[in-house]
This record gives sequence, C-alpha cells and structure tokens, in this order.
Amino acid sequence: MTHNEELFTRARKTIPGGVNSPVRAFRSVGGAPRFFTRGAGARVWDADDKCYVDYVGSWGPLILGHADADTVRAVQEAAAKGLSFGAPTIGEIELAELLVQRVPSMDMVRLVSSGTEATMSAIRLARGFTGRDAIIKFEGCYHGHGDSLLVKAGSGLLTFGNPSSAGVPADLAQHTLVLDYNDAQGLRDAFAQHGKTIACVIVEPVAGNMNLIAPKPEFLAAMRELCTRHGSVLIFDEVMTGFRVGPGSAQGLYGITPDLSTFGKVVGGGMPLGAFGGRRDIMEQIAPLGPVYQAGTLSGNPLSVAAGLVTLKKIAAPGFYEALTARTKSLVDGLAAAAKRHGVKFSAQSVGGMFGVYFAATPPTSYAEVMACDKEAFNRFFHSMLDAGFYLAPSAFEAGFVSAAHTDADIAATVAAADAIFAAG
Repeated sequence: MTHNEELFTRARKTIPGGVNSPVRAFRSVGGAPRFFTRGAGARVWDADDKCYVDYVGSWGPLILGHADADTVRAVQEAAAKGLSFGAPTIGEIELAELLVQRVPSMDMVRLVSSGTEATMSAIRLARGFTGRDAIIKFEGCYHGHGDSLLVKAGSGLLTFGNPSSAGVPADLAQHTLVLDYNDAQGLRDAFAQHGKTIACVIVEPVAGNMNLIAPKPEFLAAMRELCTRHGSVLIFDEVMTGFRVGPGSAQGLYGITPDLSTFGKVVGGGMPLGAFGGRRDIMEQIAPLGPVYQAGTLSGNPLSVAAGLVTLKKIAAPGFYEALTARTKSLVDGLAAAAKRHGVKFSAQSVGGMFGVYFAATPPTSYAEVMACDKEAFNRFFHSMLDAGFYLAPSAFEAGFVSAAHTDADIAATVAAADAIFAAG
C-alpha cells in the first residue's frame, strides 16, 4: 500500500469521505487521491515523494505557481505582526482600492473569506435591492454551496427548480430558475414569463465547473439587455475567471458590464479570500449602510490580503497575460494535434490561463454536450497522465489551469506524454 493509500484510509476514519471538499476524493476517476506535501513553481510532490507537473493549481488561485517567493514573504511578514484582529487594517483599504481600479464595473467592494460567501452575499444583496425573490442560474454552473444555488432544473420548461442536495428546503429551491447555459432564447422566454419577479441572474461568464465552456457572445449580451430592461441585477461570478482569463477578468474580455461581481481564488493569491462588489447604489444597501446584513469575523484577514496584494501587483506586469494565454493555447493545441495524429476522438480549448479537455469531436457549448463526452476515456487518460507525472483535475467536469511558472519545456513534456498515451490506445 502506498503512503497516499494509507493516508486515505486513515483520513476516512475521521473526515467524511476522507476529504474536506468532495472532488478531492477521486470518486469520479477512481483510485486513491494524492496527498500533497509540498509545491514549488509548476510542481507538486505527494506523500510518496512523487513529483507531478500540476495543472490544478489549487483549482485556479496559484496563477504565479506554488510557493511564489514574494507571496510567501508577504504572508510571513503579515503573520509576524498578527494573524487576525477583527478590526479594520490598512491592507483591506489597499486591496479594495486595487480591485475597484482594476474592475471598472465596481464602485465599492466588500471582502469576505471565500467564493461561496461572496456569491451567497451577492444574491442576498440583489434580493434586498430589488425586493424580489426569484433568481436565475444555469445548468452546470457552480456558485458555491449556498442553498439557493444547489438546485437542478425543474420538471418542465421554465419551471422553478428542485434541490440537488439533501438539506436544501424545497421552499427555497422553488425560487431558483435553472436554464441552459449559452441559450439566449431560453433566457428571453424566462424573462417574458417571470421578469417582474426575477431579482438577479448569476452566471459564470466562462463556465469552469462543468469543464471549460466558453460563452456565446449573444448569450452574455442578451443577459445584460434583459436585466437592464426588467430591473434585475446581473451578477458575474468571477471567482474562477477573475484575473485568470485576462487583466479585466471575463467582463473585460467580453465587454459586458455586470451590476455585481464576485471574486475569489486569484484575488487571494492562494489564501482564503473572496470579494463581491459593484454599483455604488447597490453596494450601499449592505450593512452598516443599508438593511442587507452580511458579516464575517475573518473577512479581510491580513494574511490573505497580503497574499492578494502581491499577486495582483505581480500579474499586472506588462506582457503577463499575453504570455500566459499563449502558453495555455500551446498546451491545448498540442494535445489536440497529438490526439488527431492517432485518431482519438478528442478536443481542447482555452480562455486566458484556463483550459478544457474533452473526449468529444468538438468542444461542448452546453451542459448536455458536456455530459455526452466520453467520461470513461477521460478517466483512463487521467490515470495514465498521473502515472506519467502530470496532475490534471480528477474529474471530466472541471477546468484546468496553467500558471506563470509553467515553462515551454513543461508544456512540451505534457504533450509528449499525452501523445504516447494516445498512441498506445
């Protein structure tokens, strides 16, 4: 038994499923998860001291790679001054000012401790601002584990949803309408029927939680126009895409201005931090200015703020995103070419520093198309790549991430390993 297997057996005795977040358990792909002991740059080492080129990057935050020296130093310096105060700090102001400067749609921002907290709070704020209860989300998009968001589509067209998790009251789920991602007409139909009751639309502008799904331009444009016309709040969930797909995040990349935005992952530089912000008239409804309550003991934690400040400053360097985007595209183009050489039904695409791989002829554009991909082929590919020393997301339904620490040699080695796997059938 490997050390990883021993640790997994031990963990399951005291931790449900042996993990503290479900996808880590490898249940989608089978086998025992890897327990990591350290990381440096683009690489991680597991409990058996096997080294992997990492394309998960803590699910996106590590845009600079593991243990970036400047980020680690900033956290160490902050820790030496105090781990938490439960009171305002200068760093919070600096990070808020930087976020407002980088994201033109945000006049004001509130720091929290996670992406889930950010999206839950943004939805509560949208409901409080509009005085409405209903929300729209899209099949396959994940916005954290808030009750309003763990909802699947209803039994018929344009019906409100049903809980997708035990413990979510049906009375709460019935306020969530679940539509198809990239279906602009379905969105128009929903507003035609329910427009007066819709508080907000929340969307991953580039979906990353059903693998990477790029938006159709008309989909985002219709969303903006409909929310404006019906007085609903448009929320861009940029927890994953924020500062990942470009310097202006997805809203800058696609030229759409949301009313509220949520951030996480990159803005914390690998530490627990989230944020939500937007129009001043909406944000002024948050306590202590307004009636919508939100609070958090560790919000604006000085260690997380320190890591976020360093990360956001470093990724603003000239040419950073051009290099990251080119390297990520080189990876997906190389993988697709290798599969084509060996007649493997496979496709791949990227947006900025995010990428998706699919065992399908063309990249999917919807949840239904994602579900039609060959999951078993992905699972075999995943384990073959893992054995070869390349760590991909342990699920066919998750996006991958490239960091600034990945080199051209890393990309070439990854493509070569995949080529050998495709050749072996």
